[in-house]
Amino acid sequence: MQDRKRRILLVDGHYYLYRSFFAIRGLTNAKGEPTNAIYGFVKALRRMISDVKPDLAAVIWDAGLPERRTQLQPQYKQQREEMPEDLQIQQEPIREILLLLGVSSLSLENTEADDLIASYVVEACKSGLECVVATNDKDILQLVREGVAIYSTAKADIGEGKQGFKLLGVPEVRAKWGVDPEFIADVLALSGDAADNIPGVTGVGTKTAAKWISEHGSLERLLATTTQNPKIAGKIEGFRDLILENRKMVALDLDLPLPRPIGELTISPCYPALIEALKKCEFRSLVSEVEAESMRVSGDGTSRVTVGKQVPDQSSETLAESTPNHSQSIVAKLPLAQQGELF
Repeated sequence: MQDRKRRILLVDGHYYLYRSFFAIRGLTNAKGEPTNAIYGFVKALRRMISDVKPDLAAVIWDAGLPERRTQLQPQYKQQREEMPEDLQIQQEPIREILLLLGVSSLSLENTEADDLIASYVVEACKSGLECVVATNDKDILQLVREGVAIYSTAKADIGEGKQGFKLLGVPEVRAKWGVDPEFIADVLALSGDAADNIPGVTGVGTKTAAKWISEHGSLERLLATTTQNPKIAGKIEGFRDLILENRKMVALDLDLPLPRPIGELTISPCYPALIEALKKCEFRSLVSEVEAESMRVSGDGTSRVTVGKQVPDQSSETLAESTPNHSQSIVAKLPLAQQGELF
């Protein structure tokens, strides 16, 4: 078998926290305490590790908004509702289980997850690591390049009639957005981003913005030549300052101080304590899965390769537990593509 580069998996914590919470509803323990987000998050993370086979991994969390963005646009993300109470109380148990899974849980004060992820991606590239980012954040797409891909289980990315996951590399991003990854920020500067409450040019969506960027080569060239195209000039008129402001808003921080050195982000499950924690959550089939896994690995519980491999489901805790096993390996060279749906 041909040797491959070492690989790191970086996970957008809050995205998968919310996704897990809303994908699996009504799951509680005998005390009536909600456990749906905990269950979904653990299953999702173990599935990623099984799919990607990383050597290193970390879950990155939002820890406030950076001042540089709120000063530019005070309304930034102000439309977002407060986290549901049933989700809030599941955050700490998830972080505790992450520790037992042997996956680092990282954040940086007044820093969004995508910026810290971006800084780790840069460090990974410098260190010669392949990098896989699990997120739904459009901003992160601008980091995709050779050796850097986005982990996706979205049916729109995988395609009809397929199951599993897909790693989105440069060709996939280009096909989806109409521009290379490095120009995603230029597109968002024009179209804005409703999810983050960033306003764009009136009447200009991502497809139109991508068309303009593709035709002109970059946002800078577009703004310098709008007088040559009355239609574009008419659209942009009055929005030039906003466009330049937006471009700063969507730019990622690439040189933040790293909470932990990248070489320390190894995956080392503590199986006995992990099994006990899952038992307290009353995840019967997941407990069986992890117990079977622990018996396949050495006594120090550091086997990375088998993390996430599933055993047949033997309970009816939730419909999501009937998701079939897809613990196949992935090829060494990015971009990679396989099949399956997360939940």
